[in-house]
Amino acid sequence: MFDALVKVGGSLFHHSELPAVTAAWAKLAKAHRLLLLPGGGPFADQVRAADARFHLSDSATHWMAILAMDQYAYLLADLIPQAKLVHDLAGAAATCTAGRLAILAPSVLLLQLNPLPHSWHTTSDSIAAWLAQHAGIGLLVLLKSVAGIYQSDPQCNSTKLLRQVSRQMLANHDLVDSYFVQTLSPATQCWIIDGGQPERLAELLGSGCTPGTQVVE
Repeated sequence: MFDALVKVGGSLFHHSELPAVTAAWAKLAKAHRLLLLPGGGPFADQVRAADARFHLSDSATHWMAILAMDQYAYLLADLIPQAKLVHDLAGAAATCTAGRLAILAPSVLLLQLNPLPHSWHTTSDSIAAWLAQHAGIGLLVLLKSVAGIYQSDPQCNSTKLLRQVSRQMLANHDLVDSYFVQTLSPATQCWIIDGGQPERLAELLGSGCTPGTQVVE
């Protein structure tokens, strides 16, 4: 049904060339069946601010944050005239079959199924991992504002990009939420790459490999 689930990190909202980057995603959708899932971005930050001020319930912040993902979906769909905003997997599949980029506003689907714990430990990354398994999508790509997972070397005062990380290592890393590793299916191939460089997504879709970090067992 889909070649890849592409989760757009909220931090990419601040990318100076976001319209050009999104246009590149739309071009890729002509050759690959891509389902795009936005994070919450600055819209979720407002939910966090409201929670800090009013000490809201876990369920209230959970659904507010999911609606923040919807807002980001509407923004991206407006930036990409060739894309189509969808609310369910059937609409997404039909969009992909037509060679268009499907952008999922997930609140309707998640309200129907309510599959995940209501907690700030469960954010859009975990939702993406759940969705990949639920929809039977074999490749999950997390687009971040960094190239992947880095490891520091204090002796050399430097860092290096890790080509692979284990689930155990990722569980202790703040680039994804703490529930993500529990949600990610072993059947789902997962990559973390720089979303600001769409050529990396193109290379991954075309060859199965690109500069970034692959999550392995």
